[in-house]
Amino acid sequence: MSAEAAPPPPHAADRLLAAIEAKRAPGCVGLDPVRDKLPASCPRGGPDTPLPDASERILFFCMDVIRAVAPFVPCIKLQSACFERLGPSAASHVRSLTEAAHQLGLEVILDAKRGDIGLTAAHYAQAAFPDEQRGPGGAGADWLTINSYLGEDAITPFLRPAPPSSHGAFALARTSNPGGDTIQNLQLKDGRTVAEAVGEMIARIGADHVGERGYSSLGAVVGATKPQDARRLRAVMPQQIFLVPGYGAQGGGIDDVLPCFNSDGTGALVTASRSIIYAFKPDDPKWMDSVADAAAQFADEVGRAVGMR
Repeated sequence: MSAEAAPPPPHAADRLLAAIEAKRAPGCVGLDPVRDKLPASCPRGGPDTPLPDASERILFFCMDVIRAVAPFVPCIKLQSACFERLGPSAASHVRSLTEAAHQLGLEVILDAKRGDIGLTAAHYAQAAFPDEQRGPGGAGADWLTINSYLGEDAITPFLRPAPPSSHGAFALARTSNPGGDTIQNLQLKDGRTVAEAVGEMIARIGADHVGERGYSSLGAVVGATKPQDARRLRAVMPQQIFLVPGYGAQGGGIDDVLPCFNSDGTGALVTASRSIIYAFKPDDPKWMDSVADAAAQFADEVGRAVGMR
C-alpha cells in the first residue's frame, strides 16, 4: 500500500487570516533591535561566564520580546537591516528567531525590501523562504517585503505557484516615509498617481495567487501615515492584504489605519515596533512585563477598531 500524499501546505493569506482571527487582532510587532536601547538587565555575562557580544545580547533580547508578545499578536516582523549590521551571525540569529516564533504559532515577516530581477531575485527568495523540494531557506520566513518599483519581473520570482502559494510577499505600494511622496505621489497623464499604477500592477499579478478566503499571497505595503491614499489603493487592490507600517512611534493612529481595511474588517495587518519593544525604562528589571502590556494594549486597540473584540 502506498503512503498517502501529504496535504498541501496552507495558502499564505488563508493562514495569516486564521492567525489574525485566533488572536482577534490584526497586529504585528516589528523587531528593530538596537544595542544602545536594550534594557540594563539584558544578559551581560558575569565573573564566571564570557561577556556576550552585541550580537548575542540582541538575540537574547529578541527572544524575550517574542515570548512577551506572542499571547497577544499573530505575527512578528524582523527588520533584516538590524540583523545584517551584526555581521556573520545575522543569518543564524534570524533563523533562530523565526523558529522560536513558529514554535509559538506566530507568522513571521522578513522585512528586507528585496528588489532585483530574474535569477538574482530567485536567489533572494531562496534565502528568505523554505523550499519544499530542497529544504529550508536561510531565514525560513512566511512573508517577505519586496520592492515593486522594478516592475513585474522583480515580483514574480518571490511568488510560489498556485496552489499552494504557501509563502507570500508584501510589495511596496505607498510607503510611510515622507520622501516617498516625491515619486509615489506623481500624477500620470491619465490622472492616476504612480502609487495607484503600482497598486494596479500588484493586483493584476496577485490575482493568480488567491486563496480560499479571497486574498492573494501577494500583499502590499501601504503606510498608516497616508490614509487618503490608502482609501484609493484599497479600491484598487481588494484582494491584497495590506501591511501597514507607521502606527505608533511614526505618528499613525487608529483613524489613519482604518482605510486600509475592507468593509468587513479584514485585509490589513498593522505593524508597531518601537512603541512596543522599547516600552520600558532602561533600568526596569521587569521590562518584559512592560513590553507585554504594550503589546496587549496595541492588540486591543486594533482589534476593537475593526470589530474583532
